[in-house]
Amino acid sequence: MAGQPLEVILVRELAAHLSTPIFVVDPDGDLLFYNEPAEALLGSRFEETGAMSFKEWATMFTPTNGRGTPLAPEELPLSIAVSEQRPAQGRLWISGLDGKRRRLEVTAVPLKGQWGEHLGAAAIFWEA
Repeated sequence: MAGQPLEVILVRELAAHLSTPIFVVDPDGDLLFYNEPAEALLGSRFEETGAMSFKEWATMFTPTNGRGTPLAPEELPLSIAVSEQRPAQGRLWISGLDGKRRRLEVTAVPLKGQWGEHLGAAAIFWEA
């Protein structure tokens, strides 16, 4: 997290101390961190996956809608929060890295710095 804005460091610290699954990305949508509760739903520890590009994380979990139709990366709530800088919510299915399919409810919000700079976004999600 060296070189990250203080606000992003604080969001990561907050996420690390919550039991709610949280996924944090930078202004390009690249993964910065997900917490331990998110690890259980994503099927892998953050220490194993590490930071990754938007294109990588947005496809590696194979997100689909309720009918099994693949979702384009730009349709994901977290992608909308980053690109349009507005909150977004949705329900989707993913295949965790442990091979398990899970139905998730996702709420994503853009992260704005104290002077309005775009810092990325965070998604809070839970198994539905």
